[in-house]
Amino acid sequence: MLRIAIGICSIIALALAAAVPDPVKPDPESPRPMAARDTVFMEDLTWMEIRDAMRAGKDTVIVATGGVEQNGPYLVTGKHNIILKATTEAIARKLGNTLVAPIVPFVPEGDIDPPSLHMKYPGTISVTEETYELLLTDICSSLRTHGFKRIMLIGDSGGNQAGMKKVAERLNQKWSGGKTTLHFVPEYYDFAQVTKWLEGEGIHQENEGLHDDFAMTAMMMAVDPESVRTSQRIQAGKFRINGVNLAPAEKTIEWGKKIIAFRTDVTVKAYKKSLGQ
Repeated sequence: MLRIAIGICSIIALALAAAVPDPVKPDPESPRPMAARDTVFMEDLTWMEIRDAMRAGKDTVIVATGGVEQNGPYLVTGKHNIILKATTEAIARKLGNTLVAPIVPFVPEGDIDPPSLHMKYPGTISVTEETYELLLTDICSSLRTHGFKRIMLIGDSGGNQAGMKKVAERLNQKWSGGKTTLHFVPEYYDFAQVTKWLEGEGIHQENEGLHDDFAMTAMMMAVDPESVRTSQRIQAGKFRINGVNLAPAEKTIEWGKKIIAFRTDVTVKAYKKSLGQ
């Protein structure tokens, strides 16, 4: 009798153990238990929310590269990453069928040892061109595996462009005829066009020799005013850049939003052209 009871308990224990899902390998078809959050950023979504968003038509993803580098005496080292939080969201929402992969913060910034370019300044983090291209390749390959049909590549810094172009060309050739295509959009980083547009709007700058300008400062202020040390600069009487007064801060923030919208329109137009639309 005792043996039977022990056997029954063992069966029950095994059944209960079998009912507990594997936390590392849950059922891919598990129903989402709650409403999805309204965000385009993949890192702010659960895997279920991403899955359901893709099934609802979000078949495009933005892979954006920023950087961590010296940006003059006023701007934080994560300048490009901060700006991309605003521009990628605006681009994704304008396209409508798009999510944003985690921003790639580490890019080539110069030789590491001995240091060159931005690597001569504390806080800069650099990777080799080989590492950069391999990282982008693995990111895009992961997104392809998950089923995204189109991958948009944009870089917010000049040194990011060549590597993104190479990766897009290489993977498009490798994946020719497949389900996923890459679209590198260099127009996103056309700051000559931004400067020309600003001049048409009455913003004229005088180069002060800093790794900074009105457009960058204004876009950063639209995301986080303290990323350009607004309060400290006001106190120190340094709330200007390239001869342009940044006060009142609210006005410069509005300019930042306008510049983000301008770059968004340029990027979306160029991207759609690459799709033949």
